[in-house]
Amino acid sequence: MHALVVSVHPRSNSLTAASSARARDKLVADGHTVDYLDLYAEGFDPSLLPDDEPDWADSAKEYSAEVRSHMARVAAADVIVVVFPVWWFGLPAMAKGWVDRVWNRGFAYEPSTLHGKRMLWLGLAGGPAGYFAKYGFDKILDLQLRVGISEFCGITDATVHLVYDTLAEPRLTSIYEAVSSTTIAA
Repeated sequence: MHALVVSVHPRSNSLTAASSARARDKLVADGHTVDYLDLYAEGFDPSLLPDDEPDWADSAKEYSAEVRSHMARVAAADVIVVVFPVWWFGLPAMAKGWVDRVWNRGFAYEPSTLHGKRMLWLGLAGGPAGYFAKYGFDKILDLQLRVGISEFCGITDATVHLVYDTLAEPRLTSIYEAVSSTTIAA
């Protein structure tokens, strides 16, 4: 099985980067091949410009070379793991821009080429689980990522796992367990 691990953090020494590396290492140890995509290190531009805007009159539109390259990486993966910090109770702009540009019409939806893939959204939240639950932020993230992105794009085997209290102490064990316990690593 081939996995795409997407790391989303501007600092290479962040908990997100360490968690992404941990996920990659776990998948490799389980016998998977892994494409490691660090959006910041690779200089991905999250800005949606006209070349990559969906064309509602043409579902076969050819997108920019950068986006086509990322589409090929997503298409090659059986498993997609996106590791990101939860900022303002959602995806960071870099991750949202990656979805906006790459998960585009004619590739990810209308029609989708992503059916049969598995996906793990692994979010690192600085706050406690109780705060997220009290206001429903955990449910909002699950609905947005699992249903609004993954399922909308044909990925029905998707999981959102949030690791809480990441500012209190490193949670690498929780991250290892999340990658191990989901159907993603099976």
